[in-house]
Amino acid sequence: MVRRPVAWVVAIVLFVEALGIAAVQWFLGVVVDRQDMSLAGLDSDMMAISSKVGGVVFGLYFGLCALVALLVALRDRPAAGVGRVLLISAAVVHGLLGAFAWGLVGVGAFVFMVTVLGLIVLLLMTYDAQPSPTDSVPASAPAPAPEPGPDPADGAAPA
Repeated sequence: MVRRPVAWVVAIVLFVEALGIAAVQWFLGVVVDRQDMSLAGLDSDMMAISSKVGGVVFGLYFGLCALVALLVALRDRPAAGVGRVLLISAAVVHGLLGAFAWGLVGVGAFVFMVTVLGLIVLLLMTYDAQPSPTDSVPASAPAPAPEPGPDPADGAAPA
């Protein structure tokens, strides 16, 4: 039974974003390569290769983050260790990209980045609120015994 669909949504969104980022960066590399122009003395071949490599690396990063979100969804447990660090770093990256997107691309890209940021934070916070098994007391456990105090039958006044 799927109790928290947010992990599935985050995994799907990050997988699609990984493919989109890699495709756009690859396309930009092809465009730079075909124009064969220099920008301030930089080699166009090097710019094309670095754009393609950057796209692949960034796509793999978001793909790995999506894999962590998928594992969270499948296991129904919060991410721990490196997976948690990856999701937090992806949230930070989306915050920074959202800030740059506002000025460079427009409001639509900003809204998308902030939405993905919100989904990642929601994923991290939703699974953190989960109580651990040691926090709950089983129903069959006996109630704690009251502390012994002065016996009222002795006539002693409480201190």
